[in-house]
Amino acid sequence: MPVNGDAVVGRALVLGYGPSVAVASSTFEIPAGKVAVVIGPNGSGKSTLLSAIAGLIAPVSGTLEVAVRGTGSRRIAYVLQHTRVNDALPVSVREVVTMGRYAGTGGYRLLKRADREAVAEAMDRTGITAIAGDHLHRLSGGQRQRVFVAQGLAQDHDLLLLDEPMTGIDLPTAKAIDAVIHDERGRGCTIVIATHDLSEARVADHVLLMSGRVVACGPPEEVLTPDHLVAAYGPSLLHADDGGIFIDDPAHRRPVDGDG
Repeated sequence: MPVNGDAVVGRALVLGYGPSVAVASSTFEIPAGKVAVVIGPNGSGKSTLLSAIAGLIAPVSGTLEVAVRGTGSRRIAYVLQHTRVNDALPVSVREVVTMGRYAGTGGYRLLKRADREAVAEAMDRTGITAIAGDHLHRLSGGQRQRVFVAQGLAQDHDLLLLDEPMTGIDLPTAKAIDAVIHDERGRGCTIVIATHDLSEARVADHVLLMSGRVVACGPPEEVLTPDHLVAAYGPSLLHADDGGIFIDDPAHRRPVDGDG
């Protein structure tokens, strides 16, 4: 079931690895049932924050409340930026997507009809049904990204975390993933996306701007201001373009169509 109110709340949250602090004290909210974008330069703590929301790392200090975890639920799907699978394994697209069904129940039970239907639906929504029997190592980068997004969709979830889902992919795959994101919101799911793309942040419902901490959070028009962007990226990365702002950062440049 979708949650109400805030899906995620951080209060004076500090995240790190051993003695190294990745996210300094930050306070923020992510509303439930919305598309929230986490944006910032490389090394700003975006992936670290998603890992903490997923429950993979614990806060150094402060608090992080995740509504679905607070109820004892495991209904969180996390699609990593780079998911590596040994190319020597003869694993098919369908088998990779099916792995999502074991996320909350373990891998030692027989699949039921509902499991098979969830896998089929996830593949259909991401446009990979026709390649369901293909081995993963034969796929293009864009096709692989669709497969791992489908694996996340196949899980029972109310919170979908996507780490750089649009980076390094072709335009058709970007459009397919964008359609999935908005369909998930229509189903009442909360979607949190880490990205470098300012255009993605501008059309989100909610934005967290990061630079080793949460610089600002809220609606895009309140967060993506020149002052906040300078605080996150520095003045050398900001340029005026017919009265607008863009970030001169290679991470913002999406490849042209051509990567299946």
